[in-house]
Amino acid sequence: MEKPLRLNMGCGSDIRTGYINLDNAELEGVDVAHSLESFPYPFEDDTFEEIILINVLEHLEDTIKVMEEIWRIARPGAKVILRVPYWNSMDSITDPTHKKFFNQNTFDFFDPSTKRCRNRPYYSTARFSIDREFYYVKFLKYFKTRNPLFKGLLDIVSHHLNNVIWVLEYELKVLKP
Repeated sequence: MEKPLRLNMGCGSDIRTGYINLDNAELEGVDVAHSLESFPYPFEDDTFEEIILINVLEHLEDTIKVMEEIWRIARPGAKVILRVPYWNSMDSITDPTHKKFFNQNTFDFFDPSTKRCRNRPYYSTARFSIDREFYYVKFLKYFKTRNPLFKGLLDIVSHHLNNVIWVLEYELKVLKP
């Protein structure tokens, strides 16, 4: 039986056992040195069952192209875990290497069950379902909510007050025919 392949994209010094560790720097423990801004990535289509990007996307210029490459190299049904700083947090706006900013609606553009994706299907052909989402709230740590009233309240408060939400984390599922 074929061993499932897992990819740790933009790993830096976060080397994970059981993953192919990919980074643009040839650090100790990095298995593949490749710039995530150089396309295509050095992997075949439909290779990985799990891909993680922890604090990586915000450093890359073309979010859509990166998501399309993730979609290409992921197997149908693969899990993609990504973490990004919230646009209105100190983590996001302080780091001068951050090129992109994210809020709780950004990844809706890749999920066909959302209005944003249905209204703008021409943005990308890469499709993911948002299976789980976590907000790291300064006072509450990580939590998961699908309660629309609580999410609405968080949206309002975090829009007007800096640093309420620090980090967004998503678990996406790759949708392919």
